[in-house]
Amino acid sequence: MKYAVVTGGTSGIGLGVAKKLIEKGYYVFATYVGPLFTENIENFEPHIVDQTKRDEVYSFINYVKSKTNHIDCLICNAGVNIRKSFTEMKDSEWDAMMEVAVNSHYIMVREFFKLFPAGSRIIFTGSQMGLHPHATVLAYGVTKSAVHALVKNLVKEFEGTGTTVNAVVPGFVDTPWQKSKPEEIKQNIYNKTAIHRFAGIDEIVDAFNFCIDNPFVNGSLIEVNGGYCFK
Repeated sequence: MKYAVVTGGTSGIGLGVAKKLIEKGYYVFATYVGPLFTENIENFEPHIVDQTKRDEVYSFINYVKSKTNHIDCLICNAGVNIRKSFTEMKDSEWDAMMEVAVNSHYIMVREFFKLFPAGSRIIFTGSQMGLHPHATVLAYGVTKSAVHALVKNLVKEFEGTGTTVNAVVPGFVDTPWQKSKPEEIKQNIYNKTAIHRFAGIDEIVDAFNFCIDNPFVNGSLIEVNGGYCFK
């Protein structure tokens, strides 16, 4: 059996990708925080892991190593978005966002390095905010820029193995994160997007599936943004 790890794997994009991997025959270990995940899914093992805390990250890594000697796919999806202005952002909040999106995933790739068979897949969730500055999410944009750079640099570490490293870079997606947005703000975003709506989760999952299935896609930032034009 193939094994996969999906961080932030119990809702939104993460859960969608996890279910796609299960369809493909993978056994999935997932991390999450928040409300207890109670959905019963075969070959899916969710673990509460606060990725701002390195001891919890290492405990999860050690658990996975105790259960398998190979990881065929790693989906680095977990992230934190604290919407504050540049001058209001606290050091602890900046650190938390970097720890989840960048540091914890760097640690996972490093610690699982010897467990990746030839031809494995490593895919990060990037963001349009990491490509185009946004007035109210500077810190989030910087974390995602770092994710994009990590993808490009990790390609060299896996050269010659057939293992690929990519990022799917969504625009605005209809996930639980977006449910609380006021309708006026949603309409403003729709008007800046040529398709005039948010992406569906399945449309983003399709991009992950493309990276999994195509062995020549490597070091790529796959933008899926509906033609977001910032007008």
